[in-house]
Amino acid sequence: MKKTFIGIVASDKMDKTVVAIVSDMYKHPLYKKYIKKVKKFKVHDEKNIAKEGDKIEFVETRPLSKEKRFNLKRVISE
Repeated sequence: MKKTFIGIVASDKMDKTVVAIVSDMYKHPLYKKYIKKVKKFKVHDEKNIAKEGDKIEFVETRPLSKEKRFNLKRVISE
């Protein structure tokens, strides 16, 4: 089973690559405070269709470069 993520495109300046931000809220086990966790992923975008600010869905794949391990599945909204 390949992992699937939904995130927002933070940067589309590279060729065939976008940087997507995935944020998650979780509750601290001791202090019960909600904490926002943010992670950046480099996603392969073969046709350069995703633009900055778009909501995208991407899926895990084999390593494509030093830091790229995800392929763009679809653009959800612009």
